[in-house]
Amino acid sequence: MISKKIKILLIEDNRLLREGIAALLKKQPDMNVVSTVGNGENILALIKNTRPHIVLLDLGLRSQNSLQIVKLVQNDFPVVKIIVMDLIPLQTDVFEFVQAGVSGFMLKDISVTEFLKTIRSIYEGVRVLPPHLTGSLFSQIVDHAVNGLAPKKLAESITMTKRERQVIALIADGSTNKEIAQQLHLSIYTVKSHVHNILEKLALNTRVQIAKHAHLSDVYKTEIDETSLLDE
Repeated sequence: MISKKIKILLIEDNRLLREGIAALLKKQPDMNVVSTVGNGENILALIKNTRPHIVLLDLGLRSQNSLQIVKLVQNDFPVVKIIVMDLIPLQTDVFEFVQAGVSGFMLKDISVTEFLKTIRSIYEGVRVLPPHLTGSLFSQIVDHAVNGLAPKKLAESITMTKRERQVIALIADGSTNKEIAQQLHLSIYTVKSHVHNILEKLALNTRVQIAKHAHLSDVYKTEIDETSLLDE
């Protein structure tokens, strides 16, 4: 008995990448590429005609707003599962797309094995996010997005120690690790450890992103206001 094939619609505006992905998928006995397109125009009509189980969508389409495509598809075809593809999606992108209804994200440098495994897992109902966003933050993003909690509230829900909040505030104030160590009377190695933990908890990659996060969130306002008093 032949098992049901996973019907896939691919939206990718890079022609070489689009054709390469399509060729790979067509070799899989359990997958069927129903259509490939370079943008999201007339996507609703295309889905109506092809009835895919999964839509593979490039996050950074040049001619279309990928997030808007997700919202349109989920509104008219809520049973269709959408997988967004990107190089390194930001935490804010992940939140917005999950809240809009996507079932997963894949990095474009993912291995072929993981690429195919992700498609099959999502077809079976599993939610999948990139490795650098998994763990406790992954569950918080999904849970809060499903429950309609705003990004600001998501930030507030991530538990930070008082020392980590102080370090965040000082980073936001432009202090280096050495300056933070001097102001908080800590070793520079301890400060580096705090910075590492902060990056992990917030799923960020750089100090600049920490500073931006702090300035956008009211959570650290008190700490930021008090950083100038630390040496007084």
